Amino acid sequence: MHKPLLVTDFLDRARRHYGEEEAVVATTGERYTYAEFGDRADRFAAALQAHGIEKGDRVAVLDPNTHYHLEAAYGITQLGAIHTPLNYRLVPDDFEYILNDAGVDAIFADSEYTGKIEPIRDGVPTDLFVTDDPSAVDSEEGSEWIDAEDFLDIDADYDRPEMDEDEIITINYTSGTTGDPKGVCRTHRCESIHAYLACAHQEIRDDDVYLWTLPMFHVNGWGHIFAITGMGAKHVCTRGAKAETIFEAIPAEDVSYFCAAPTVLKSLTDYHAEHEPETTGANDLRAATAGAAPPEATIRTLENDFDWRLKHVYGATETGPLITTSDARRYFAEDDPDRFAVKKRQGLGYLGTEIRVVDENGGDVPADDASIGEIVVRGNQVMDGYWEKPEATEEAFSDRIEGYYHTGDLATVDERGMLSIQDRKKDIIISGGENISSLELEDTLFEHPEITDVAVIPSPSEEWGETPKAYVVPASGDPDDPGVTVEGIEEFCRERLAGYKIVRRVEFVSELPTTATGKIQKFELRQEEWQDEERMVGEG
Repeated sequence: MHKPLLVTDFLDRARRHYGEEEAVVATTGERYTYAEFGDRADRFAAALQAHGIEKGDRVAVLDPNTHYHLEAAYGITQLGAIHTPLNYRLVPDDFEYILNDAGVDAIFADSEYTGKIEPIRDGVPTDLFVTDDPSAVDSEEGSEWIDAEDFLDIDADYDRPEMDEDEIITINYTSGTTGDPKGVCRTHRCESIHAYLACAHQEIRDDDVYLWTLPMFHVNGWGHIFAITGMGAKHVCTRGAKAETIFEAIPAEDVSYFCAAPTVLKSLTDYHAEHEPETTGANDLRAATAGAAPPEATIRTLENDFDWRLKHVYGATETGPLITTSDARRYFAEDDPDRFAVKKRQGLGYLGTEIRVVDENGGDVPADDASIGEIVVRGNQVMDGYWEKPEATEEAFSDRIEGYYHTGDLATVDERGMLSIQDRKKDIIISGGENISSLELEDTLFEHPEITDVAVIPSPSEEWGETPKAYVVPASGDPDDPGVTVEGIEEFCRERLAGYKIVRRVEFVSELPTTATGKIQKFELRQEEWQDEERMVGEG
């Protein structure tokens, strides 16, 4: 039998079986059952439909982890429209590019972020603007925002169209190796299968209490918008990931599971060392982190002192994101101190996911944990392609070997098939869980009148894992008298880029290392910068 896999099934199931159970704890204190959550999602869909939104239209959501984001995501997808979540840390120019690139027809924006939309709203195709608090919007006359509760003050009936599992249902924008973000297109099918895999490998159950510290815009919260809902578990919403807020919520809501970047985990250990808050409620607690592992000292503190169980996973926006896990408990006893070495690895492939580490000719590297190749992947959770970028899509799936998504991460693999990332092929810096394009930073710095040449690389950071560092050739030609300060460069970036992208480390040099053809040899700079580290990717 073939039954289409649709993301609408997740809320449908929760309403059917858990209608009277608590579904969502809002940041404002309201609590909604699955019946109430479903009704609000229906009314969001009905309101969009009343304003002319149809199947295939793109609807953006610019929102921290509030109940409105969950309601909007399901309201949008129940119409067959395409949920397009936005990174709230970006700047107006970024939003203008994305809204135009995706051809977004409507946007819900939290009132904290409407100020980033107002300056560009006349330059985007969007004509429907909804927010939780219009009175907080500093808008010009005629630039109206609809109050979200007024928007939802409508009969819940709407026409749900027929949908196919191979239709695009979400677009997630990611920083690429060029300055322009790319829209990662994900179908009903790949979202559904990824959610099933998350339920299995992340052990999601109906009695879980999930704390939303991971941004919902990050690949739909790593698919947890769907997985947590479908299993009938409870969502506890937060506005951000402050250590104090997390520690308050854990015992208050009996949190059993949350996801966080290594930097957030580090902030929790630092906060705990100073304030000694309770680390658990009535439930056992597991935490998931992704990408390059936290330092071993952080893992030890979380497991030995906090009594949490850490699950280290790996992936990319284009891959679902989750494709591997280091949670291989047959490899170690729960009290085995050697388990930390396993947990630091990126690990084994998820069910139904084919992971390979290949050399430049597309052949598998030896499983000797020493030979380095690029991680490539095939799986049902991998993206359909980039929005209206066929050439970029073709390159992503055909560089070293046909038919696999090429991650750009360079790794070794051991005899058990466990991956360990060593370096990156792409010009990407991952700082605090956010992707930053080195080329975008270089393009920005090239605009500075006192800069003649520049190369940006990742620099190791105890706090962020990695942070951008710029090697700058000043227009003066004299590194000792460059005509600009590090603070001046930082301010120049701040005026043009999102805060997390700002270059804060600068080294003035008389020239950059180049090949015979004049190409900058960033690898030399990275080797020098990372010479005291075990590998050339950050931990933090």
